[in-house]
Formats: sequence, C-alpha cells, structure tokens
Amino acid sequence: MEGPVSILTVAEMAAADRAAIEAGTTGLTLMERAGGAVADAICTRFKPCRTLVLAGPGNNGGDAYVVARRLGERGFAVRLEAAGPPRTEDAKAMAAAWGGETRPLRGGFGDAELVVVGLFGAGLDRPLTGEALRLAWASERTPERVVAIDLPSGLSGDAARPVGEAAFHAGLTVTFHRRKAAHVLQPGRDLCGEVVVADIGLGEPRTQLFENTPELWLRKLPWPRNVAHKHSRGRLIVVSGEAWRTGAARLAARAGLRIGAGLVTLLSPLDALAVNAAHLEAVMLAPFETDQELAQAAEAAEAAVIGPAAGVTDDTLANVLALARTGAALIIDADALTVFRDDPRELFDLLDRDDVLTPHPGEFERVFPGLLKSAANKVEAAREAANRAGAVVLIKGADTVIAAPDGRAAVNLNGAPWLATAGSGDVLAGFIGGLVAQGMDSFEAACAAVWIHAACGADFGPGLIAEDLPDLAPKALAALLMLRQGGRP
Repeated sequence: MEGPVSILTVAEMAAADRAAIEAGTTGLTLMERAGGAVADAICTRFKPCRTLVLAGPGNNGGDAYVVARRLGERGFAVRLEAAGPPRTEDAKAMAAAWGGETRPLRGGFGDAELVVVGLFGAGLDRPLTGEALRLAWASERTPERVVAIDLPSGLSGDAARPVGEAAFHAGLTVTFHRRKAAHVLQPGRDLCGEVVVADIGLGEPRTQLFENTPELWLRKLPWPRNVAHKHSRGRLIVVSGEAWRTGAARLAARAGLRIGAGLVTLLSPLDALAVNAAHLEAVMLAPFETDQELAQAAEAAEAAVIGPAAGVTDDTLANVLALARTGAALIIDADALTVFRDDPRELFDLLDRDDVLTPHPGEFERVFPGLLKSAANKVEAAREAANRAGAVVLIKGADTVIAAPDGRAAVNLNGAPWLATAGSGDVLAGFIGGLVAQGMDSFEAACAAVWIHAACGADFGPGLIAEDLPDLAPKALAALLMLRQGGRP
C-alpha cells in the first residue's frame, strides 16, 4: 500500500515545477508531458471529433498547444483559438510546434463537439472578461463536452471558487502531479467534473494537507488481537436526550458498537430510560440525574459522545462541562456545540487535542463566527478553528474537511449524496467515538470515520436512512482489513 496522497497549494505546485527544472528536467519537457497526459485522457473517453482548443497566453496555454497538436495527430479535427499571443518562452515554443491555424477567441463553441480549455491556470488572480467570460457562460450549458487543463479557467486554485463572475464548467479536468484545493473543495469541485491526476515526473514537496483515503490512516485502524476482550476494545459512552429526543443518541451508540468499541453505554436521563430500554440490545443503558452523576458514570470511559438531540439547554452545557472533567476524549456534536454560541471561548478552554468537534457549516458559524467567510478556503477555516479550539475540528459537507491543532488536514473525496438524511451525522459521531475509544489518534479516527461513513452511504445508495448506516460498517471494515492484508477490497 502506498503512502498518503497530498493536496497542494498553487505555491507548492509551482515549487515542485521549479525543483524539477533545477534538477535538470526542462520546462518544455514538463509541458510536453502535461499536454500529452491531457490528450491521452481525452482519447480514452472520446472518439475523434470536431474539437475546439482554447489557449491562453501563459503556460496553461502552452499545454493547450501541445494538446491541439497531439489530438490532431490522432485524427481529431482541431480548431485552435487563442486569447492573445503566448508570453512565456515555453508557450511560444509550443505554439510554434503546433503548426496549425490560430484564431482569436470568438465567444462561442460553434459546431465543436469537444472543447479543451487552457486559457488560464491555477494562479489566476483576475476575473474572466470579454470573450473568455462569454465562453465560460456557454460551458454551463454543456459541461459534459468540456475538458479543462489543470483546472477550469476562471477558478482560483487555492480559494476553490471563481475569481470573478464565472469560471468554466467541465465534465473532465486533467491536472498534474497532485490535486489542488480547487479540485476537492466546493464549489470548485463541482466545476471540475471528473478529475484525473497525471504523473509528469515531479517530486513531492512537504505538506500537511492530504486526500482522506485509507492510505492516510489504515495502518492505525484498530483490530482486535486474539486475546482481546470487551474492555480491552474500548469503552464508549453516549449521552441521550430527553424522552422525546432519544433516537439520535441511539444511532450514535449503535454506530460506536458496530465500528468496534467493545462496550458502549447509553447514559440516559431518568424520563428517557423506558424509551431507550425498549430499543436497546447490545448497547448498555445506565441512568443519570445530575451532571455529577454523568461525570461519575463516564469516569471509566475512553471516549464520550455528546450533542445528538441533546437539546440546547443549560443541562446540556452542564453535561459538557462535567464530561470535560473526566479522562474521556470528547466527541462534541450538534446541540452540544450550539450551547456555546454566546461564549465559544468557554468551550475552547475545556478542550484538549484528543477532543473532536463535528459541526456542519451552520454550527461552525455559531462557534467560529465569520471564519468560513474570512478564511482563504474551507481547509484554512478548519485549521484555524482547530488552532483556536486546541482540538480536532471536522466541518461536514460534500467536501468534509478534518483538521488537527498541529496543522494536519484532510479533505474527504468519497462523499455520497445519499448521506443527506436526518441522523446521518449522529452515526458519524458514533463512528468517531468508537474508533477513539479503541485508542486511535483522534485526527486519524475522525478521518477514518468520515471515509467509512461515506463508503457505507455509497454502498447502500438510493433510499438510505440513518438507521441503515451502522449495519453497513462491517462490510466496509472487512474491505479495509483485506486491503491492510495486501488484498483488494
């Protein structure tokens, strides 16, 4: 199994290019490899057809000239339009090597069956205007026939959003060496369509941002040994809401048990005992009446989940404060986050680096007001939040981001739209709690739980409800065990 796959900033990618050139690989060679990779990706997906190639003045345009030449050699009827003459030496050389006719941008696709866009690269810092902007608007109607070189022109590589009014919409984006933020964060991720990462022979710069794949955490995923018993596999507690708000906590508790925690206890207010008892089997049940009793019951646990349907009440606030006095790692979700909206510092002061916060964007705004808007992108918002809180922060969404106080961050790529259903987040909190209870590092546990959660959603597909998710975990875990042992899931 290979190691974790990094995600690069625009500056880190530029540094990788420079390092390769300084080591003896010419810029022309890298450009030829990049354009060739785009042409190869196109030829595996499209038959020869009428093709419009759009070339900009920089090195992204240089790649486009290579693509035009390579596709022409393979039988595509290529028309090339340029946004002015090439400005870099490498792009000038590739424009000369193209040899075909070059026309100015016309603002429309005409009769083209395929459009290859290489107008501006990831470092674009000004909005599209004129004919380029009109072409970007045109791409919204038929993105399936648009191929972007590196990333859709008009999209900021780091901010992952259009620089101005619009960016191109692509059905296929071919990028080089590693994904950038624009390929993994919304809305850039949707603008890119399918993303192919081509190897053009660059080295690996040092970074702390990774794709959330099993390579990042699989070796740390806990598996029971032959001498294991339920106490050695970790003890997790989950705090229930009141009698009419108990389902969310039960979902989290079952998820923690399914993902491997040896002993899971649902701690229940007295008025909810009968309701919970009627629905529980392997999950244990214990009562508590005060926050002191809750803390006492949690004292032996390795991890505690609080927040799912807990209620935005003074009792929930007192319960979080009580759990923070125990040795358990806290997974704080939903209502247990919202109760701190008037004084987030009170929350941060009681956390440590083993704790995990799991907000969706609305909850994130309550605890970290303005940060999502002011940060460069969602990754930087999560990193800053983790730094402020001194804990792992997970911002849920189609582009879930996980960040640790030490700067590590990961973006999840296997998300499934079927997870957009009530209770799905409660199951995720339980998965995280179950892994942390087994001794897994909280950042890696959160990453693993997010990936497994998404894999379960994708496996079930249409019709998924949250109750299905815990029972899908064994199949995902079995595939991961096979992968760890050197097989294929």
